[in-house]
This record gives sequence, structure tokens and C-alpha cells, in this order.
Amino acid sequence: MTTSAHPIEYHSMSRPALDSLEQELATRYSKIGEAHLALDLTRGKPSSEQLNLSDKLDGILNGHYILQDGTDVRNYGGLLGIPEARRLGAAILEIDPEEILVGGNASLTLMHQYLAFMLPVWRQDNSQRIKFICPAPGYDRHFTLCEHFDIEMITVSFDGTDPDMDHIETLVRQDPNIKGIWCVPRYSNPTGYTYSDMAVTRLAKLANIAGSNFRIMWDNAYAVHHLTKTPDKLSNIMVLAHLAGTTDNLVQFASTSKITYAGAGISFLGTSRAMLTAFEKYLAETMIGFDKVNQLRHVLFLKDIEEIDRHMAKHAEILKPKFDLTAEILKKHLGHKGIGEWSLPRGGYFFSFDSIPGLAGEIIALAADVGVRLTPAGATFPYGIDPEDKNIRLAPTYPTLDSLQQALEVFVVCVQLASVRHYLRA
Repeated sequence: MTTSAHPIEYHSMSRPALDSLEQELATRYSKIGEAHLALDLTRGKPSSEQLNLSDKLDGILNGHYILQDGTDVRNYGGLLGIPEARRLGAAILEIDPEEILVGGNASLTLMHQYLAFMLPVWRQDNSQRIKFICPAPGYDRHFTLCEHFDIEMITVSFDGTDPDMDHIETLVRQDPNIKGIWCVPRYSNPTGYTYSDMAVTRLAKLANIAGSNFRIMWDNAYAVHHLTKTPDKLSNIMVLAHLAGTTDNLVQFASTSKITYAGAGISFLGTSRAMLTAFEKYLAETMIGFDKVNQLRHVLFLKDIEEIDRHMAKHAEILKPKFDLTAEILKKHLGHKGIGEWSLPRGGYFFSFDSIPGLAGEIIALAADVGVRLTPAGATFPYGIDPEDKNIRLAPTYPTLDSLQQALEVFVVCVQLASVRHYLRA
């Protein structure tokens, strides 16, 4: 987190000075309301400009549907995916193609299917409630999946850029009902953190403490989503799991949702060959195969990891000005005032902003009342409850630069107004 401290921080201001500042901010806020804005920073969606980068997908097959081995991708079969697409997923996740399943347009679907696959196994282990460790702030859809399957969530905070590994190891030693952990290891949602080598090594060994049915749900959603030419390095957890003897306990996920078309991409699940065979058998009871035509389109368009890197550099050219603008506005208006701190992501899709404790909900409500929608307070925590009511996820990717600037200028006024009122109430 980059934190802010001003020559005169809000908490050091006299009451008359606070009263004067509150009146000034309230006037600015009232004028914003007169503009009848309708701006949205709620979800990390690619912009239309980013989606346009993949328009060559349309028509790329040009009537050619036969693979080199003679497979017709228009027909049934191939539940694990076409070999070419498995190689592509393996390159993204840095594992063996034989450890990859290629799915439909959402890795979230594969996560849901995998949890459903494991549920009977976990229930056989014990009669008590199944539990998952959830580093937070984190990804709200992971938490929604746990709620759907009635999996109890245990919140663990971050220690720097890593989940608190001492706390995690203590928890799994003490409670055999803990059966998994969610991880977004590179450019985490929403903090932008990338796990250290130490944390990845300890996570790879975690099942040796937690038990054979423990699962690391490794959602590497932003594996190739760099904003700089010196990307954050992430240790290869599959290599470390091989060394620790825990490959059966690791399940990796990724997709092209923020690489090509967000609603029409392909997804990947990676795990040990033994576990992949078992999962394939489970899926075969409900489906014959995923969309192999779309898999082939993506293979022809993305080709290999080098082409993916070139393609993602084009995304970065679009995104980096938005991230730079966000950082600039936060620093200019909130820097050195002691009323907030925020991440400076080097990749991914989000900023994580922490207000004075107790103010996130108030800030979000103030913004909504003048036409700027933000992610709901608490969304980045299990059960939608931020115990300190301070974290706000900012998603700068979808709006135009002009719209983003408008929305952020409203946001910083709302942060300042809520903060000065907080000190006036004290």
C-alpha cells in the first residue's frame, strides 16, 4: 500500500478549519449532483477498445475445421480439449499440456464444477462443516461459490503482499475441516499483489500439513496481464508441488476472458494427471465436450506464448494510461492527508483503496447519490462483511479516460467529505 501524509493531516486540523473544509466540500459535492452523472467503476471489464484487439477471431477459421490428427472440431468428443488448445493453456499456466483441461468461456464455471466434484470427498472425511481459507481483500465470486456450496469461509489477512502464511499454517494444523484455500497469486484481485517466492513455496507444502484432500484453488486470472515491461515474477507452484509431493492437491485456473473476448473466450483447469483423469470422468456424466470450434479459433489467433505476450502488450498500451491517471488523481487529491491508502498495481485490473476505518460504506453511498457506482462495501470480503468497513475496489479498465477522470474526481470528493465529517463527529 502507498499511504498518504500531508503537512496538515485531517486529524490534526482544528474544528473551525474542519467546519470550513466541510462546507467547501459539501458545495463541490452539491454541484456534482447537478451534473446528473451516470458512471460505473464496479466491475473489471475490458473496454471496447481492448475487445477490438481480438476482432480477427471472427472468420479466422475460414471454413477449416479439421485438426492435423483428423479431428473435426464441429463434432462430439474431446472433453479435455483439442491438443493445440491444451498446449496454449499449458503455456499460460507453465505446466505440462497433459495436465490441462480446456473449458468454455468462464474459468468460474470450471471452479464451480470442481467444487461440486470434490464435495462428496470432503463430506466423507468428516461430518462437520467444510471450511475454506479466504485471503482478503479478495475476489467476491470465489466467496459466492463458497456460499453456494455452504462452505464456511475463514478470512485471513495479508502480510505485505502475501497471505499471512503463519496464520494459515496454524489454522490448518488446528482444524481438519479446512479443505481448501483461494489464491489469486499474480496481480491479485483487488490489491494487485503478486505472491513472493517464499509464500508460493509454503503454499505448495500446505497439503502436507492439511491432509490429502486439501486443495489449493490457484486462480491465476491475471497470469499475463502486465502493465509494465518488467512484469512481476511468480514462482511456478506446480514445480514446487512436485518437490513437495502435493501435485494432487493443486488446481490451477486461467482463461482468455481478459485476453480476447470477455464473453466468448476459453478457460483452463490444470492439475495432476491423476486428478485430471478423475475430474474428466466426473464431467463425462453431464457433458460430452466444450466448444472445440472456439478453441481452434483461439489457437489460430493466439498461436503461442510469445504471440500472447505481444497481444497483451497492446492491452497494456490501452490500460496503463488509465492506471496512471487513477494513481495520479488519488495522489493529487488524497495524498498526504491521512485519509486513505491504496495499492499501486503493476498488472491486473484493479486498485484497492482503504479509507479511514468505518467509512467505506458511507463513501460508496455518497458516490452513488451523485451518479457514480462503486463496488459495494464489503464485496472484497467473505459474506460481504469488511470487519473494518474500509476497503473499496476501484475498476478503472472499462470507462474512457474522460469518464474515468470524471468518476475519480467524484470519488476523491466523496472520500474527503466522508473523512472530514468523521473527524467532526469525533
